[in-house]
Amino acid sequence: MTTERPGTTPWLVMTRRKMMGSLLVGAGAILTGCRLNSLGKRVSHRGKVLLDHIPDFPPGLRDAVQFPLIDALFGRRARRFSLGASITDGPFAFTSPHEPLPLSELEQLMVLTSVAGNTGWHFLIPHNPSYLPHIPNYACAAGGRTFPSAAGFHTSEFFYTDDNGVYFFPTRDAPSLVEYDREGTMDLNAYLSAHRSRIRKLSDKRLHIPAKPQHIEMHNPWCVNRPGSTLVIPVADLAQHHVAMLCYLVQNGACIYDDINKNPIPGIERFRSLVDVDNPYPITYVEQLTLTEGTVEIATACYAGMLMLQAMGLGGWMFDGITPLSILGASGDPDVPGLGFRYDTDKRWPLPNVTGLPGVLEGYCPPHYPDMRDAVEALVRRKFGPGGPFHPETPGPYRDNPKIRNSAKVYREEFKECVTTMAQYVYDRFGKFPGTIPSIFVFMYLQAHHVELEFYDKHFGPGAYLETHANHMKRWHAGK
Repeated sequence: MTTERPGTTPWLVMTRRKMMGSLLVGAGAILTGCRLNSLGKRVSHRGKVLLDHIPDFPPGLRDAVQFPLIDALFGRRARRFSLGASITDGPFAFTSPHEPLPLSELEQLMVLTSVAGNTGWHFLIPHNPSYLPHIPNYACAAGGRTFPSAAGFHTSEFFYTDDNGVYFFPTRDAPSLVEYDREGTMDLNAYLSAHRSRIRKLSDKRLHIPAKPQHIEMHNPWCVNRPGSTLVIPVADLAQHHVAMLCYLVQNGACIYDDINKNPIPGIERFRSLVDVDNPYPITYVEQLTLTEGTVEIATACYAGMLMLQAMGLGGWMFDGITPLSILGASGDPDVPGLGFRYDTDKRWPLPNVTGLPGVLEGYCPPHYPDMRDAVEALVRRKFGPGGPFHPETPGPYRDNPKIRNSAKVYREEFKECVTTMAQYVYDRFGKFPGTIPSIFVFMYLQAHHVELEFYDKHFGPGAYLETHANHMKRWHAGK
């Protein structure tokens, strides 16, 4: 778990109540200015009520809440030059006269929760006529997050590194971490504290990424993973996602065949009553869908973080210029342990295959499960077991939660056997699961840091950064 840095201002007393109050006061002023006086007064009064007896917090937090979405969209830019950075030669030569400044704990948590924060209960998919009287039983998670996931699978998790170490930030199986009071407002203190309590520290040192082409693209070492920065690393569990994908196919009457070796899945004809064995999908096509869906999760998570950087006035950007195997620890270089994930090699594969970090994030495949039947059963427990989206005792957003959650059909034995038959064939034939894409996958990263304004003032004209960047230090770090 993270610890508070010396000299930082405590932030746990801050609440969403004041944030919402500030936003509503601003909205009230705008409405009044537009001569909608009656509505303006009501909204403004609501804001003043919410602001009552709320302790002080950095003014930049109020700026972030009031920041227009359209400004975040149009003002989004990669601002790579941080405090303490240097470009020694070339047309952009510049050396920062300032020391690196790490993100405060509040700044860091605001970024982390924008990337991977729980946003309450997932609403599920309410209707498919072929499922009646049941609802579609696709989802794997009961909670929603700041980014979308195909059919509510939510199989990605998150790591990050800063000057103090390497951390795991799991949110995919969190229940709703958003609680509202009778006035319909949320306590930001409780929200951030709930996320903070989930952080697990894995190392006391920043992740080591050597400035060599086999580990990092050579346009990146001067700016990536620098002192003062927070580097967020989304990790997609494609093994679990692909088990969910095979379940989805069977749920909709479909199956796969081996288009690489030109043969059907042995034994699939036994499940003719469940799936269309005469018109199967190619393995390569379905696995590319899994890879794409996993990539969408981790990319949109980083994009959500990028929008928050604009609102907060932080520098940084989303990118893919670090070798995935180096990040995970499968580069083969003993001096680059990365995150320490387990991996295997095989003459059938062009690259090592990463399967999981034991005790932290284990892919739904061997060796973390004895066989693919056990991996399928693990997914069934995640979906239908305690805390899952289709368990009657899991709370939720509905007026009758047990009725809604219990209305999804639980997988029958024949269903699980059909999914296992396909999954086990893939593992046995290709030596890994999935067969043609990685079991564990990283590709997109988000870095957050304090931007060096003097670099942009020297080399760019007006508009190179937003007002939030220009005012960040005085609004977030008064006196520094």
